[in-house]
Amino acid sequence: MVTKIIRCPTCKNDVTIQANPGEKTNITCPKCNTKGTFTFPETKPNIKTVDGSYSIEVNGLSKSFNGFKAVNNVSFSVKTGEIFGFLGPNGAGKTTTIKSILDLIHSNSGTIKIKGIDIHKNIKDAKKNIGYLPERVAFYDNLTALQNMYFFAEMKNAPKSECKKLIEDMGLGDVVNKRIGKFSKGMVQRLGMAQAMLGSPPILILDEPSSGLDPRGAVLIRDKIKELQKNGATIFLSSHILAEVQEICDRVAIINRGYLVAKDSVSNLRQKLNLKPKLTLELDNMTDKIKKAINDVEGIDNIQIINKIINIVCNPNAKSKVIVAIEKAGGNIINLHTSDPSLEQVFMRYTE
Repeated sequence: MVTKIIRCPTCKNDVTIQANPGEKTNITCPKCNTKGTFTFPETKPNIKTVDGSYSIEVNGLSKSFNGFKAVNNVSFSVKTGEIFGFLGPNGAGKTTTIKSILDLIHSNSGTIKIKGIDIHKNIKDAKKNIGYLPERVAFYDNLTALQNMYFFAEMKNAPKSECKKLIEDMGLGDVVNKRIGKFSKGMVQRLGMAQAMLGSPPILILDEPSSGLDPRGAVLIRDKIKELQKNGATIFLSSHILAEVQEICDRVAIINRGYLVAKDSVSNLRQKLNLKPKLTLELDNMTDKIKKAINDVEGIDNIQIINKIINIVCNPNAKSKVIVAIEKAGGNIINLHTSDPSLEQVFMRYTE
């Protein structure tokens, strides 16, 4: 349970509220009866890294296929202990970059280091640090889940004693001795995540980890990624599910048509694009006086009024001014919701 003190925008009275991280709570000021909502931010572990501590370093990576440049001079670094999202439209160069990092394809130019090890000079030692979940997971259909895990444990030189517990951790404990040929796509995906974690690698490269999963399975994978980070792992994540990326990633990079067009935290990318929050208010009455009061507030980009619902796109510091203006004009706010610009909006702008 987290405690916060929120200042009422109308009367400046301090209101103490409590909720769990990630929960949204309704607020009513006991002094002036102004109503609103507040979403408690989810707590994230601090990334413990020293200056220059990077788990993945990509510098000047380029790769062409039959004259077509799939990746063009791409450079980025992934800090030790962070969750790093790698995004882009279909055909943008994501998979080519990932396969280059894993040395599954050979780049035309550029350097790639895994925990300081140049993969072109010592790929064997570099790969010992990586657990990989490919976009298309493949197992031997005629073997059971446990037999497949034993096979990969031998390939990785990882303890076989880990296999059953990892299968159980992925919610597959009741099918541990079932043949993979009878698994659903979601079950195969979860087993793929278990395989990636074999040997407790310090770096996990996950290509579309939630592909084919139902909501329960997606939450399971997401929680496991957070747990791995908490235990010190570095996660490199490629996904089309942008809401998931926004929730768990510390930083993101966006690739488009082979070029890296952005890399930063989601909040910093929003600021660079000057994307503004949206304020939605529901009133118990609507008058011309209220409409005029709102229009007079500085910092508003767009106003849409539908009956008693007002949608406003404005500067962050204008939100409280809007609320005060409505109250002074005799309006009574029944419900209030603020939504910050999403990663989807950022993604669309950078890939236009």
